[in-house]
Amino acid sequence: MQPHATSSPTSPLLSLPGAVPAEGRDEGVAAHYGDLFREQRSLADGRGFVDLSHRGVIAVNGPERLSWLHLLLTQHVSDLPVGQATEALVLTAHGHIEHALYLVDDGETVWAHVEPGTQEALIGYLESMKFFYRVEVADRTADFAVVHLPAGSIAELPRDTVVRETAHGRDVFLPRTELAGFAAEHGPAAGILAHEALRVEAHLPRLSFETDHRTIPHELGLIGTAVHLQKGCYRGQETVARVHNLGKPPRRLVFLHLDGSEVLLPAHGTPIRLAADGEDGRQLGFVTTSARHHELGPIALALVKRNVPVDAALLAGTTAASQEVVVAP
Repeated sequence: MQPHATSSPTSPLLSLPGAVPAEGRDEGVAAHYGDLFREQRSLADGRGFVDLSHRGVIAVNGPERLSWLHLLLTQHVSDLPVGQATEALVLTAHGHIEHALYLVDDGETVWAHVEPGTQEALIGYLESMKFFYRVEVADRTADFAVVHLPAGSIAELPRDTVVRETAHGRDVFLPRTELAGFAAEHGPAAGILAHEALRVEAHLPRLSFETDHRTIPHELGLIGTAVHLQKGCYRGQETVARVHNLGKPPRRLVFLHLDGSEVLLPAHGTPIRLAADGEDGRQLGFVTTSARHHELGPIALALVKRNVPVDAALLAGTTAASQEVVVAP
């Protein structure tokens, strides 16, 4: 379940047969198109696409775009090769995660997609840091939509299409006017619930789901993927370095296998306790995202205290859960 709702563009693909609108953070796209597990299997087999057109799209132009972003982000991007995907964070002065960006540079422009509704605040921060640098920052959400092609997809795209390719698939920055045509050519469409189930399976954290106001990158395993330890200063770097050297983040991300006999999935924020202590035991963490997986059944990600034993049986609310280590204690 999503933590809260936010205003997002409404996708024209909600008019496709069987489309059921998503709610909360993912409002504006389809939750599913009538068959959640079929949609998951299609994506797992490298077929179809996911409509992520509710996500914010930001473009940074100018000859100093990479060196400027390098000063602000947690990732090393000053020499980012054209077409190479990366991800980065903006931290608070105390090292807490504030924004997450999924980036690619096309040789003239850095394109990034971000969580729905966060682009305005992010652009406000970036604009405040421009100073004398030759850069221009623009909100392109109204003009461009993100669609996701799964790993293994053989879909062919026009040569000038901006694509961010990772081990998990391709994020395509598509002119919003071309969404309907893209769906007709590259279907079947899969809803955001299928995408989320595969994200949870892959242990990939998401802003405002696996994060709260005090989350630091170490807790989510983002050191090395979104945080580069061998680069110059950026806001929050002191906390990153201190926790990395001490090796003791206060919490850690875990993957949960949930009891399949329960009808309802535990919602975001559901308390995590030791099964041995029962439902009245001390809270040791909370569920961040839960999902129904086509092979694994009900699964979830959760944040728990660092010292929770890695082999301890847990309770997610009233639901029995066994854990797999994502971030080592």
